[in-house]
Amino acid sequence: FFGETDAEVLSKVRLGNFSFNAADWKNISDDAKNLIRMLLKMNPRDRYTAEQALGHDWIKNKAPKAVSVSLQANFVDNLRGFRSQNKLKKAALHIIASHLNESQIKSLRDTFMALDGNGDGLLTAAEMKEGLAKAGLTDIPPDLQQILQDVDSDGSGVIDYTEFLAATLDHRSCLQEDVVWSAFRLFDKNGDGKISLDELHEVLNDDDVKDIAGGAQSIAELLKEIDGNGDGAIDFDEFLAMMKGKAS
Repeated sequence: FFGETDAEVLSKVRLGNFSFNAADWKNISDDAKNLIRMLLKMNPRDRYTAEQALGHDWIKNKAPKAVSVSLQANFVDNLRGFRSQNKLKKAALHIIASHLNESQIKSLRDTFMALDGNGDGLLTAAEMKEGLAKAGLTDIPPDLQQILQDVDSDGSGVIDYTEFLAATLDHRSCLQEDVVWSAFRLFDKNGDGKISLDELHEVLNDDDVKDIAGGAQSIAELLKEIDGNGDGAIDFDEFLAMMKGKAS
């Protein structure tokens, strides 16, 4: 059940309106999807009981048709897309990444640990290449080194955990309105419902995110770019539109 807002999600739940998005579900076996369909039947008479679910082939035979895929197919695309985001969006993604709970980032944490060959909590280009090759992604992009440099926001030469999360978050699940609102409130220091130029300066020059922000002029240009109604500040609707929009 996917929606841009909580209300949209709940509306689809009430209608039983769900779908298996091809990009997100292409590595999921048909028998797993069949089980989910049976568990989500609107009519209780048609819906699987616990006993029927436990007797389903996917559970009984331990996912017999599952395909071993340790990295999502769009993993590199997510990394490449991050480099094209504006600096405010990168900073917001860093803030969101640092405030997500463990259940929201479990798969990304597992991926990071699998790629981190020496277990030091940092990813080098060599570790990334080796991890991609092990995952069966033999077509390593020629611009991988540049992609990693752009993800490496603090210029340390390696990618730390927060940088990795910010660049690879599943935007469909992590950019729900309530999550974006939490990030917006961290920028809106005085709580007036708008992010002023001074507040933008304050957050983007914070030690945790200043390395991905530009100078004074670039921050002013960012505000102007996102400030749709031209009032000199960024309200939540404008902030949400930026977060959900394409790279700019």
